[in-house]
Amino acid sequence: MSTNSTFNQQTDVCEIFCYDEEKVQQLRQQVPEITGLSVMFKALGDETRLKIVYALTLEKELCVCDIAHILGSTIATASHHLRLLKNLGLAKSRKEGKLVFYSLDDDHVKQIVRIATIHFHEKENEIIKK
Repeated sequence: MSTNSTFNQQTDVCEIFCYDEEKVQQLRQQVPEITGLSVMFKALGDETRLKIVYALTLEKELCVCDIAHILGSTIATASHHLRLLKNLGLAKSRKEGKLVFYSLDDDHVKQIVRIATIHFHEKENEIIKK
């Protein structure tokens, strides 16, 4: 283990600089494999898109018009966000006559949103109790 002594008044950082060389090398090789996740989380970091995805966790599929009304937005705005979600592989669409219906691409997306929602509400309740 390599160490360097430093003084820091913050309590949320190490007081010395040290690291496990073997662990760091192993993890450095694995971390680049997940960098594409940031694009997905960036997409979900937009409140409008997160509302769309959340609505699609509650309903198997929704047409663009329904989503626009849920958001209180224009069809163009809803379409823009839906297209981005589709291009990122988070949503899929199907056309039925003059309507386009969107759904989540797979159950993993639904699970991500549900787990994040549960986590958020647990943390929210912890803050309220303090």
